Amino acid sequence: QVQPVESGGGLVQAGGSLRLSCAASGRTFSGYDVGWFRQAPGKERQFVAAMSYATFQADSVKGRFTISRDNAKNMVYLQMNSLKSEDTAVYYCAARPTSYQRRLTSTLEWDYWGQGTQVTVSS
Repeated sequence: QVQPVESGGGLVQAGGSLRLSCAASGRTFSGYDVGWFRQAPGKERQFVAAMSYATFQADSVKGRFTISRDNAKNMVYLQMNSLKSEDTAVYYCAARPTSYQRRLTSTLEWDYWGQGTQVTVSS
C-alpha cells in the first residue's frame, strides 16, 4: 500500500504563494487517485483538489490552486497562489486506487492519508 508524506507547509503573507509536496512511501502513486484536503481549527476536513481520470478543484480554490503530479519523481504537488487568511489549515495528501465510482470530495472515500502539514496565512 502507498503512504503519502507531505512537506512544504509554513507561514506566508496574504497574497503570497506556497507549494506543497506529497511523496509516496511504500510504493508508487501509479494506479492511484491523489488528492489534497485541508482542516481548519474547529472545522471538518474538506476537499481541496484531486487528480483521478480528470482534475477537480473546490470552488473556493479554483483559479488559485493547482494540483499536479510528476510520475517520474513519484510526487504530487499543490501550488497555492493568491493565498488568503481563510486558507489557513492543516493540509493533507490522500491516495486511493483509481476509481470512477467513488466520490472524490468525501474523506470517507479515500484510503491512505499523510500526517498533514500546517499552512498559515497572515493577513
